[in-house]
Amino acid sequence: MFSGIIDKIGRIQSCRPTAGGKVLAVAAEGYWAGTAAGASIAIDGVCLTVTDLRGDEASFDVIAETLRRSTLDGLRPGDGVNLQKSLAVGDRIDGHFVQGHVDAVGTVAKIEQSPRESVWWFSTDAEAMACIIPKGSIAIDGISLTIAAVVSHATPLNGLFSVALIPTTLERTTLGRKRVGSGVNIETDILARTIVSYLRAQAGPADRRGNPLTLDGLRDHGFA
Repeated sequence: MFSGIIDKIGRIQSCRPTAGGKVLAVAAEGYWAGTAAGASIAIDGVCLTVTDLRGDEASFDVIAETLRRSTLDGLRPGDGVNLQKSLAVGDRIDGHFVQGHVDAVGTVAKIEQSPRESVWWFSTDAEAMACIIPKGSIAIDGISLTIAAVVSHATPLNGLFSVALIPTTLERTTLGRKRVGSGVNIETDILARTIVSYLRAQAGPADRRGNPLTLDGLRDHGFA
């Protein structure tokens, strides 16, 4: 479990193909002190297990399923990645509970810059959009953020949502280096996913085919 507060930006040293996926080697000066093989680390929001440690470099086995469902397959030597160590009991949670399980790969759709703020719009699939609500929490490349606005059905397949980013987030994470068209890992809030899953389980056959949740439906089930 993670909080979505990035500790450090690491660098991909190598990406070695294996029979079952890849081995990623990540360099981060001074970051791995106190970390042991078997520890959980979130890399761009994906929970991975440390398999080897050598000084300032840690290695991770990434299976084919993880490569298919995240942006990790596109990483190349020299790329920056967001790093976060797993929470310990008693740690402060300044973001929100993040599992490191990616729900969807999204795309940077639009960046709106002004002297007052930086608003970033992301596109993602309808399945993930069902769990994305205004003012709710979301993890983008492992970063805990608050959703500003939602356009549920921007296209038949995808929706759009926005977040407002402060300069610190853009400076201290890899998100500030993304451009329109860049891919990102998206993890929706575990509470939203639980509620949506419960409502779908209780819904009739028509709703299970993917009809959107409505305020009336939420009221019927005691959530509004």
